[in-house]
Amino acid sequence: MKVYKYGDNVDTDVIIPARYLNAPDEKSLASHCMEDIDAQFASTVEAGDIVVGGGNFGCGSSREHAPLAIKACGVKCVIAKSFARIFYRNAINIGLPILECPEAVDGISAGDQVSVDFGTGMILNETTGASFQAAPFPAFVNGIIEYGGLLKSLKARGAAK
Repeated sequence: MKVYKYGDNVDTDVIIPARYLNAPDEKSLASHCMEDIDAQFASTVEAGDIVVGGGNFGCGSSREHAPLAIKACGVKCVIAKSFARIFYRNAINIGLPILECPEAVDGISAGDQVSVDFGTGMILNETTGASFQAAPFPAFVNGIIEYGGLLKSLKARGAAK
């Protein structure tokens, strides 16, 4: 999976600019993802690619549109030094895997090929051979992500109708 790398404080208005919040569907959101920081992102990102960010990734407003736009682009996961708390929770709620690992961020460059094992939290930079250990999610969070989000997880378990 190819890496797109960004710096610190990538806020939700950069991830999906507010002017597109009325988009009719996830595909429309995805077509504008990151356009104010990386005009080529939406047209070059491929399913399974990875976003790497610095500290405080997803800061700003609390809208779910930001992780939803990233997920709708086909991004496999976001690795960052740290996440804004509300972005972290929104990402889990919509089923977008995210990993905090400052060492990985420092050891991964844009364009590198990276693989992730969510069960163990192991991140492998296939380009350099370096590996990094992030904290794996607890089983219940992995379940939410595997089902594609909190509501889908609850429905699958019969807890919500």
